[in-house]
Amino acid sequence: MKEQLEKLVLQMYRSGVRYSQAVREFQSIFVLTVLREQRANQVRAAQKLGMHRNTLRRIIRNFELDIRPLRPSTRRPALSERAVPVQMKAKAT
Repeated sequence: MKEQLEKLVLQMYRSGVRYSQAVREFQSIFVLTVLREQRANQVRAAQKLGMHRNTLRRIIRNFELDIRPLRPSTRRPALSERAVPVQMKAKAT
């Protein structure tokens, strides 16, 4: 992995990428990768990154990262829209 990173750094250096730009790009890709692995769950991603959730949210905002495509397309329905289990119906009556 170190060798691959060194090749990438050399390629970026030779193409004129500045240090600050390279660090910013690395950070944003690293954060997006962890968020993707955690299915956009910011609490779990922050834990994996070793930072507080608010710090992660600040990074997402500062880097203007769009995490909407990382979120699962299906969400759980609201409690009011969920089917009531048969056992609970019997207790309610």
